[in-house]
Amino acid sequence: MTRRSDFRLLEGLGWLLLIYLIYSQAIPAFNYDLGVEMGTHDPLARVTEVGVAFWKGFAIGDVISCIPLLAAGLVGHFLKSHGGRIALAAALDITIYWPIVALAAVVSAQDATG
Repeated sequence: MTRRSDFRLLEGLGWLLLIYLIYSQAIPAFNYDLGVEMGTHDPLARVTEVGVAFWKGFAIGDVISCIPLLAAGLVGHFLKSHGGRIALAAALDITIYWPIVALAAVVSAQDATG
């Protein structure tokens, strides 16, 4: 693969991630029950009200920060903008950070009651 095709592959994966974030996070941020129906979020009976609040917080965080940064970064990268590369790097940093936070929370709470 050439350097250009490597970047196109990564860029394509970035666009797929953006579409997935809109589907799995932006829609449930405004209508959690629809997210449950779509299968992207667990129902209240399974995760409790605290779990719903936790996942709504993640969804709203993605809508406010990650999705706009990723979109601006992908467009800016396509246009070869330096600012686009910075936005893309920031979005990817957030993309790495949140799963680590969620995993750490799950591991920390594994022996918790309730």
